[in-house]
Amino acid sequence: MAAIIIIALVVMTIMVSFTSLAGASLSVDHYQHTCPQVESIVSGAVHKAAMNDITVPAALLRMHFHDCFIRGCDGSVLLESKGNNKAEKDGPANISLHAFYVIDNAKKAIEAVCPGVVSCADVLALAARDAVHLTGGPYWDVPKGRKDGRISKAIETRQLPAPTFNISQLQQSFSQRGLSMEDLVALSGAHTLGFAHCSSFQNRIHNFAPNKDVDPSLNPSFATNLRTICPFHNKAKNAGSPLDSTNTLFDNAYYKLILQGKAIFSSDQALVNNPKTKSLVSKFANAKKDFENAFVKSMIKMSSISAAGGGQEIRLHCKHVN
Repeated sequence: MAAIIIIALVVMTIMVSFTSLAGASLSVDHYQHTCPQVESIVSGAVHKAAMNDITVPAALLRMHFHDCFIRGCDGSVLLESKGNNKAEKDGPANISLHAFYVIDNAKKAIEAVCPGVVSCADVLALAARDAVHLTGGPYWDVPKGRKDGRISKAIETRQLPAPTFNISQLQQSFSQRGLSMEDLVALSGAHTLGFAHCSSFQNRIHNFAPNKDVDPSLNPSFATNLRTICPFHNKAKNAGSPLDSTNTLFDNAYYKLILQGKAIFSSDQALVNNPKTKSLVSKFANAKKDFENAFVKSMIKMSSISAAGGGQEIRLHCKHVN
């Protein structure tokens, strides 16, 4: 879940079975005695990077989503391809992920004071929280104690929810990971940060249907603007649109835009196609605090997902297994 931009892919059968560890083996005090400096080190690394590149917060938040949705939150998205194994970060849905250096820099600083103690998965979970807080969003205590996984396969990125998903596909994707409809709507609010490339929403503005070139659920003037930015034979690699009108600020503008027909992704607009999710969209659009409270609750839940078997080690370098 940068921006939080995912290429349209068909979800295949989930190859990993998920269990939620919420409250089971994670603790907000996990490093209290073994590495009390960990949170300030990660926060410092995120802040430094964000001051130089305003896209960093969205990138880190998206990276954490994409980590948790494959093999659970085990840092597998951080591993590099090696030999014949193509890792998650090189899968089609993850090609635009960036800011891995922020995690690497934080981990290096942590290893200097607490060698072999803090997992890369925990560093990423903390960085995602700091990214939200740094952009004006809520702060929460992150449960810690994750282990790092040793498996990372690009083909498994097919499991990520695509921006073309309808509400049924979204519900199935989230429920397979123990996440509810409210979690779906709250976590989709991460799209308040970031940028979407044309390829991720061109299905809505060109050849939408045999007798409709544009998705009728799009606000007409908004659709015209998107078609100007992203013409049918677009060749500009970096062309696209901000995910909402305040895309470097963590707020509830995303939900207001959905209600106006100005959501970027099909999967965003799909949230009003179900009575329960539409009610939540309206609730969050009208009350930022309600959104923030729900987002924190759902983030803690999502960041506690573990694949069957879980992580196995504390990596010394986040790019490579020990």
